[in-house]
Amino acid sequence: MSEPLVIVGNGMAATRLVDELTRTAPGRYAITVVGEEPSIAYNRVLLSSLLAREIEDEDLDLKPTAWWDERRVSIVSGRQAIGIDPKRKVVRLRGGKQLAYSKLVLATGSEPLRLPLPGADLPGVQTFRTRTDVSTMLLRASAKVRAVVIGGGLLGLEAAYGLKKAGAEVTIVHLMDRLMERQLDACSAAMLKSAMEALGINVLLNAESVAVQGRRKVGGLRLADGRVVECDLVVMAAGIRPRAGLARLADLKVNRGIVVDDRMQTSAPDIYAIGECAEHQGICYGLVEPAYEQAAVLARHLTGEETGYAGSLLATNLKVSGVGVFSAGDFMGAGGTEPIILTDPEHGTYRKIVVKDGRIAGAVLLGDTTDALWYLDLIRSGAPISAMREGLVFGRAFCSTSDTACGEPQAEAA
Repeated sequence: MSEPLVIVGNGMAATRLVDELTRTAPGRYAITVVGEEPSIAYNRVLLSSLLAREIEDEDLDLKPTAWWDERRVSIVSGRQAIGIDPKRKVVRLRGGKQLAYSKLVLATGSEPLRLPLPGADLPGVQTFRTRTDVSTMLLRASAKVRAVVIGGGLLGLEAAYGLKKAGAEVTIVHLMDRLMERQLDACSAAMLKSAMEALGINVLLNAESVAVQGRRKVGGLRLADGRVVECDLVVMAAGIRPRAGLARLADLKVNRGIVVDDRMQTSAPDIYAIGECAEHQGICYGLVEPAYEQAAVLARHLTGEETGYAGSLLATNLKVSGVGVFSAGDFMGAGGTEPIILTDPEHGTYRKIVVKDGRIAGAVLLGDTTDALWYLDLIRSGAPISAMREGLVFGRAFCSTSDTACGEPQAEAA
């Protein structure tokens, strides 16, 4: 008889876990997925494309309804899990329904930060995280509004790009001295700023938001230096935090996120956590690729395989407002490293390869990210690159064809 497995959270991590489990051990678990949003699992990465009207709403769905039906997965949509009883092995849902489990997986993701600014409760202030958020933004953008996006990280840039494409006048207000400071160095960030401005998006750096102004609705955003950016819409995209409230209520160990071990198990037996809500060895990744890696590890563990999660290499490889961006590893360059840089501002391309002890320690690419996965493989493998060092920054095709390291990364000879 199949064991009851309940997954709380119906996002990208949960979908990958279901995919892994039903492929490797079909029928072993009777899976129920609980989702707070009314729709089936969708790709949050594509929300900006939906906002920009580059795709249709149905294009967001990760899997069609038939896919879930074929795997006999029960979907409980539009219902919030409000409690866990680890002793009775029961999840309580709002409305009174209870779900018994043999194994429980928390894949609750993250929630957007709402800055506690005066005026933050005015109509016209919102976050950018869900399909509903996008629908609201599209309604407002269609009126040719003046929008301010607070936050110059990935989420903020995507919100700004989508709003601009939807017809709004957009200004980004960012507290730090450069855009995407967690993924880019100063030079690549400056080039990205130029690219955003070329799209007609205003960018204000070193700008601290202190209050949303307006009486009955948003009228402007006041900055710490006294400037007021007039606007009709304020989108808070200044970061996310793990959704760990359910775990706290159940007395699971929680720091910033839900603390898990190498098997993705929480402090309670038979309760696991994966994705943005999980904290492994002090790190909450907040990225898709680590969530997928965690889902794969947990699937193997739940099917009886001896396995463990050793952490993920932080890497970003995507298009930000239409501009290719890749960064991985120690791209800033710690002590003992040497940067190799190629920059072409006219064409909007930048490459920085950080080398340490004859190996790639990190990399940043902006514009042309064709060789991103090749560099990532070299970073992960730790393959020696001395023989192709001269052509390294030009990419795989420019390396010496006589050197085997220019193909697949090679292990160093014993």
